[in-house]
Amino acid sequence: MDQELERAALVALLRRGDRSWSEITDQVEVVGSARTVLEDVLDTTGQGSLFDTQPPADLDAGIAEIAAWEREGMRLVTILDEDYPLYLRLVHQRPPFLFLRGASVEDDLRVAVVGTRTPTPEGVAHARAIAGGLAERGVTVVSGLAAGIDTAAHGTALAVGGRTVGVIGTGLRRSYPAQNARLQQEIAERGLLLSQFWPDSPPSKASFPLRNAVMSGYSLATVVVEAAYRSGARMQVRLALEHGRRVFLMRSLMTHEWAREYASRPNTTIIDGPDDVFTELDSLVPVTGELTWA
Repeated sequence: MDQELERAALVALLRRGDRSWSEITDQVEVVGSARTVLEDVLDTTGQGSLFDTQPPADLDAGIAEIAAWEREGMRLVTILDEDYPLYLRLVHQRPPFLFLRGASVEDDLRVAVVGTRTPTPEGVAHARAIAGGLAERGVTVVSGLAAGIDTAAHGTALAVGGRTVGVIGTGLRRSYPAQNARLQQEIAERGLLLSQFWPDSPPSKASFPLRNAVMSGYSLATVVVEAAYRSGARMQVRLALEHGRRVFLMRSLMTHEWAREYASRPNTTIIDGPDDVFTELDSLVPVTGELTWA
């Protein structure tokens, strides 16, 4: 019951909309209790205490919302829960909660495969070879369920019987792009969907950069197959390096100035094909629960 109340209190705090989510996340982590933070907020406005006989209305509303989400098959995991992804917890852009649909991924070896929505045939072939090889080696393939490279990565991981996680830029009740609705459902049934947004949240210009930050923090490495300068994949490279994660860039990207600049940084490897990623897998495995190269 305490965990249920903590989740409901965090939902209530975020629903109030009077502070940024990052500020609330920081305070809740420092205090160690969303209920305590909510109680302090309510006390300063004269609305009473969480420990009164009658819980405040917004706490009751949070409990009801969580129950409704669970009936739909969505699981809420908050920053205070033990099963919040460890490596995501370590990055500055960690969201206060995640909505999950599907089977939990227990392993820590997760690699993001990302790229343009309008790939070349060669790019699609590379994405499929990399994602398929990773999945066959027991690595969870993470991607953003966008058209193009993301779709190829998810589809191939499923086709070879591997694990895949879709980190989406909308709420779980939405599908974007619309043509990936069936793939999204298949990932929910055979893998895991992950969203940092309220279930009804639509796609927006702000939501996809936030999605890329979570995808980077959730994964131990990012492979970029094809990407333009103005792309979420390029942004994820920057974020991954900030997070201390490994980055793999296809050599074909070296025609782009941005890719050449990132390729000169530590933790970045230029690859010619899937085997170059596979040979590095052992170096990605964390030792005693800590990132060895962060």
